[in-house]
This record gives sequence, C-alpha cells and structure tokens, in this order.
Amino acid sequence: MAKGKTLETSEASLFNRELSWLQFNGRVLGEARCASVPWLERLKFFCIVHSNLDEFFEVRVASLKQERESGRGGRSADGRTASETLAAVTVAVRALLGEAWECWRRELVPGLAQAGIRFLDPKTLGDDLRAWLTRYYRERVHPVLTPLAVDPSHPFPQVLNKSENLIARATARNGGEERRRLVIVQVPRVLPGWVRLPSAEGRLDLVSLADVIGMHLGDLFPGTELGPWSAFRVTRNGELYIEEEEAGNLLRAVEAELDNRRKGEAVRLEVSASCPPDIQQELLSTLGLCAGDLYVMEGPLSPARFLSVCDAEPFPGLREPVFAAREVEGLAGCEDLFGAIRERDWLMHHPYESFETVVRFLEQAASDPRVLAIKQTLYRTGGDARVVGALMNAVRNGKQVTAVVELKARFDEANNIRWARALEEAGVHVVYGLVGYKIHCKAAMVVRRDEDGIRRYVHLSTGNYNASTSRFYTDLGLLTARADFGEDVSALFNLLTGLCRFQGTRRLLVAPYQMHERVIAMIDREAAHARAGLPSRIVAKMNSLVDPDVIEALYRASRAGVEVDLIVRGICCLRPGVEGMSATIRVRSIVDRFLEHARVWSFANGGRPEAWMASADWMPRNFHKRIEVAFPVEDGRLRERVEEEVLGRQLADTAKARVLGPDGRYVAVKKKGGGPGRRSQVEFMELASGRGRVQARERHPARMTPGRRPGP
Repeated sequence: MAKGKTLETSEASLFNRELSWLQFNGRVLGEARCASVPWLERLKFFCIVHSNLDEFFEVRVASLKQERESGRGGRSADGRTASETLAAVTVAVRALLGEAWECWRRELVPGLAQAGIRFLDPKTLGDDLRAWLTRYYRERVHPVLTPLAVDPSHPFPQVLNKSENLIARATARNGGEERRRLVIVQVPRVLPGWVRLPSAEGRLDLVSLADVIGMHLGDLFPGTELGPWSAFRVTRNGELYIEEEEAGNLLRAVEAELDNRRKGEAVRLEVSASCPPDIQQELLSTLGLCAGDLYVMEGPLSPARFLSVCDAEPFPGLREPVFAAREVEGLAGCEDLFGAIRERDWLMHHPYESFETVVRFLEQAASDPRVLAIKQTLYRTGGDARVVGALMNAVRNGKQVTAVVELKARFDEANNIRWARALEEAGVHVVYGLVGYKIHCKAAMVVRRDEDGIRRYVHLSTGNYNASTSRFYTDLGLLTARADFGEDVSALFNLLTGLCRFQGTRRLLVAPYQMHERVIAMIDREAAHARAGLPSRIVAKMNSLVDPDVIEALYRASRAGVEVDLIVRGICCLRPGVEGMSATIRVRSIVDRFLEHARVWSFANGGRPEAWMASADWMPRNFHKRIEVAFPVEDGRLRERVEEEVLGRQLADTAKARVLGPDGRYVAVKKKGGGPGRRSQVEFMELASGRGRVQARERHPARMTPGRRPGP
C-alpha cells in the first residue's frame, strides 16, 4: 500500500464543496498568471475567474444564505453549518480577489500595454482625445441613458442583476433651501463595455464605457452640484423557483420566472474603490445586505466585459495558435455515414476532432428517404442553427421528429425557449421532459429502414449538441448501430416523452434509476478483485466529485488496495493520500486552453476491462435529480484508445496538471529533467492533425496496466 498521510481525528474525511470550487477558480486564475500563456489568453482566463464568481454567488452563495435564514439546512457533508460555510467562503473569496487584482495591476495591465493594448483613464488623455470622447458620448451614449434620482417621490430603483451602475450625491439649491439626494445611472448593456480610441495602427487604446459616462455625469443632472461618482454592482439570487406540478404550461412558467431572476434577492454588493463609506452603508441597508456581503473592487467592476476585447481584436501574436479540427479519420467526406456506422462504432474526441461529423449525421438523417424518425435531447442548444435546422428540415421531409428540450438549463433558459418555439412552429414534437428532473443526458437516435430491416442509429455524448462550445470544451461522443444500444435509447425516449415507468436497460446506465448504485457496485467490485488478488484499478475523469456514498466506496476500494487515479477538473470533496483511508487514491486537475468536460470511467475488472463515458458527474444532483446516461465502450479498439490515449495522456500531463494533497492544496506535478513537460491538450491536437500518430503507436503513454502508477 502506498504511503499516505495519517488522518488526525480532528480532520474531516471530506473537503468542503464550496471551498473546493473556489480552489478550482484559483487554478483558472493561475492560467491568467502563467508566463507561457499568450497575453490575450491570460486576459480571457482573468475574465472567466470573475464570470465564474458571478455564477457562484448567484447559485451557491444564494442557496447557503437561504439555508442559514431558514435554519433547516443542517450540516454539510464536511460537518459545517451554512453560517460556517458562508464565513469560510467570504474569507476565501476575498483572498482570491486580492490575488486577482494583483494579477491585474502588476501583470496584465503592464504586459498588455507593452504588447500594444492599453486600458486608459479619461483623466490622463489629452484635449483632442477628450473632445473625441465627448462627441462619442453625445452621439452614441447620451440618448440611451436614464438618469434616476432617489428621493421621497422616487424610491431606490430596482437595480438589475449584475448591471454596472454609477452613483453620486447631488445637491440642489432652491433659494435658501438645499436638498441632497443620491443619483444613479445604469451603464447600458446594449453598448460595448469598452470604447476604442483613435490610435496608431497596431495599437489598441480603450476607455471603459463607465468612465465615459462618469466623465459627463453632470450633463444628466443639470442644476445640481454633483459629488464624486463611483460605481456599484449587485448580484442577485439566480435560481428559478417553479412549481412544476402546478404549472399548466412549463414553457410559460419558466419564461415568467426569468424576469424575476433579474430582480431576485441581493446576495452581493460590489463597489469601486472610490465609493465613499456612507454610500456603501446606504447601499447595503437598501439592499438588505451586511458588511460581509460587500466587496470593494480594486479594478474594473465588470471584468467579464473584457471578453469582447479577447474575441474581437486582431492580435494573433497574443493568442494561442489557431487550431482547425479535422473530422474523424474514416468519416471525413463520407457520403453514407449510416453505412459506416453499420460496419463499426466510431469515437469522437472534441474539439480535437470536429463536431462536423455529428452535424452531418443529423443533416443526412434529415434528407435520407430511408429515415423514418429522429429523436434528440437538447440541453444547451447554443446559437448555431444547424443542429436545430436539421430537425426542422427533417419535418419538412416527412420524418417524425421529437426534441426533448430542457427549459431549465441554468442561464440558457431564454435561448432554449426561443429554439423550442421555433421547433414547435416547424412541426417538431417538442417535449419538456419529466416533472422534477432536469434532462441532462446527451442522446440522438435515428430510425432508418435499411435493406435488412428497421435499424436504430445512435449518438451518445458527454457534451451538449452545441457546435459553438464543441470548439473549446473537451468531450467524447460515440456513434453506433448496436441493437442493444438502440433498444435502450428507445426506452429512454419513451420514458422522457410518455408516462411509462422506467423499464430497465440492457447496456446503458440511467439516472436517477440505477446509475448511483451501479457506480458504487463497480467500485466495490474492484475492491473485491483486489482482495482476491485479481487485476484491479480505477481511473475516472469528471468535472466534479461530491457524492459522499461514492467517495466512501472509493475509500473502501483504497483500503482494499485498489490503485485509484481521478482526474477531477473542478470540485473534489474526496481527501486523497490519507493512510488507512485513501492512501492509494491520487487526484489531479487539468486547467488549460480547452475546458475539460468529458466524463470517463475505466475499471480493470479482474482482467476484463471496462470503459464508460457519461453525461453525469459524480454528484448527488446528477445521480438523483437529473436524467443522465452512462454508456460502455464495447469496441475493444476504441476502449484502448479511451484508456491509453485519452486517460493515459492526461495522467502523464506534467505541464498543466495540479495534484491534490491530503491537506487540500493543489501543487504542480514534479517534472523529470528540464523543459516544459508534457501537455496533454497539445498532444491531442498533434494526434488529431496527424503529427502525433507514430509517436502514439510507439510510446503508449501511461498504459492502463493494473497496479502501475501513471505519469512521472
């Protein structure tokens, strides 16, 4: 048994979920501080840190506050009350923000300026540029603004969620009478957050829209004397509260609730560093918040708006080299995808292999006269109309088409509602799934009349049917015509569209009906194999590991001697490397150019290895509150590819991997010798482009041999 740290009796066997997530966001910030990452990519990671924090407060902090106020939450799996977790979260967030602003001031601003991108204060500009800004303001900004005053006849406005607002005190004199009041102006979201100044070619000079408005704030309140202005931003509870059992029309109920989200209960107040203490207190009191909910920002109030700079400006030297994904070898240009799928299963590794194969599968199904029906789940539809367009075209071609649309996909609800309506108008039979469960599985089925009878062609995936995110999320998909898979996916859609009970499956695992117990059973099976002296090993990749029952099963496996390697991008509540509990468990996280999103499980199974791919993380919500699907990789050649190429290369990563210790800290992997180390995402790109195939055949990185530890 590997040596590990002995667990002290005062230490919990689980890490706190919220604090673990904040550590993940710290690893994202680490990419913003990484000297080997191009400058605009570093800026992008900086934006993502703040965007992630927004969602964290909208969802997790809002939930904790409700637990604390209701007094019904009890203790979390790691033994904390909601109040204790909130206190720890506040400390951790402030520490993270301190590091983020240090990164902004000392690294990003000077580094980007040296590269030709400057973020400027209007006060530092010359007369010509200030005059140009004034013309810009009067022509493009002023007509959009709405000045608001706070007085007995004008109550404090309903400030929208995450909107940036300017605030100041205004003094108005009427004869000998003096009246002081707050004035507020919302920075319009419909305008670009950054104004590009006229500057020399090859240089980008930007001024924030908030600063442009602040520069002319007096124009909006004539006849008053304005004090110094500052900025503030309110984050509100982002959950939707819908009684599905009582909702006569779920689509309309979700649509109505979306409007409430913008005006939900405040959970955080952010203010610029210039905001006076008296205004801070007045804002806190008005919003029903306490001092612990106040965050003084030492930089831009809405850093996520930098994303427009990252995406729009042509500075190729400041970005990662463009990667053009190819279609799966053997399917590129294939005019008869159904014939190819009949012959064998096909594995797709996105974004290294193009999502175009999936789109063509749906488009061919829509136009093929032999196709009778198409059924598909849609969780996050995205802005690409080709997937949805294929379903609409199929209806026009006389196919029976069913789309199971998840209206409650968090923060994509409005987009999904729009597409659901368009699908219904085109004649697609749109279903919104099961009451009380989110439809999170990723499945498409094409029913075709082949020469030898009716056959089902199935696509299953770990990621969404979204051509946009498929370019920067790493996911795995499978195309198959196996009869058992077709039977199972048919049963799944019958469950989602009808009122039938779950009838069981032959090959797939479906949550919330069987996945949780089967995952635990497979882990316990490895423990039994280890005790019997048979080959045993577990390798699992996912986004989050939270479920206490699964974690306890992993601890049992470790005590039995099973070698366990976990690749967990985000939250990990399991404490690895503790003697007598988890000594043989190793956990690593990879944060890199693409968002690691695939869920993959590998079991040695006593010499009969199994590999599974899934839509589900190992979290209670995935096991018990969502419809999820896990599917085995039956083809031995594809299973070896999943185990050796996908999991093996990530276990051998020494450039971007961070390893979790029993103390809860993530540390960089120690590299053997000099050099930058192995970077799995770069190796995947090389493999996909053909440059790494010989190396892949010859080296077999970190082969999934039971008992062998991977990597350096």
